[in-house]
Amino acid sequence: MDKGQLKEIKISDIKPNPYQPRLTFKESSQKELAASIERNGLLQPISVRKSIKGYTLIAGERRFRAMQSLKKETIQAVILDLTDEEMMTHSILENLQREDLDSFEEAMSYKNYMEALNLNQEQVAKNLGKSRSYIANTIRLLNLPNRVVRMIKNNELTSAHGRTLLSLKDPLTIEHVAIKCRDEKWNVRKLERYVQGFKTERGLKRGKNDLKKPKIVETTEQKLKETLGTKVEIKRVKNRGYIEIDFTDQKEFERIVNYILNGGE
Repeated sequence: MDKGQLKEIKISDIKPNPYQPRLTFKESSQKELAASIERNGLLQPISVRKSIKGYTLIAGERRFRAMQSLKKETIQAVILDLTDEEMMTHSILENLQREDLDSFEEAMSYKNYMEALNLNQEQVAKNLGKSRSYIANTIRLLNLPNRVVRMIKNNELTSAHGRTLLSLKDPLTIEHVAIKCRDEKWNVRKLERYVQGFKTERGLKRGKNDLKKPKIVETTEQKLKETLGTKVEIKRVKNRGYIEIDFTDQKEFERIVNYILNGGE
């Protein structure tokens, strides 16, 4: 890959990187970076690729955003001549070396990389210097139910917990076990033992009994369904849980919300 040309370019001429793996940027970290740049200057240039109109950012989006927040007009950049594949690879590698790239952003970046360039997991692993099993296990996290994804993003569970839970297959079972794991503060080893037992005939039977809804919950679900005119599901473990209310479109959503807020009127 070409080492590139170092040049001062207009920030307004730079477009965001369409292959950026990072979906969120911590506001506190961005403010700290901006303050550091204001104090010490930009110590490391960003890297860009020439496009039809201006430039496309390759790496250094946090520095780029910090300079924007400081109302700077220009920024030092290394102009690289890269193919789309090289650009995606460069972007992913640069972000993997940074802090705060969560497991789901990493997984999505691998998935997008594969789909955009029609690569298999073996090729992705080779390009990024990872093992194929690591790539596969990371991408599998995208199959977790949204409830469990939120637990991991909120640091209530780890991505290792998530990978273990995936072996349970059924989304509802995964959610119930995840809640139990979180509430009882299991480490990964304890969760692995529970899941292994659950998957045996004896463990499966015990697990189904544990997860069976009490009669009062089933009765309450039915009453809510009749009252709201839609599917309602109560998901509960011990004294905690949540209620899912289905709606098919915006109109039905507004009807249900108005009914609840107006006390059933």
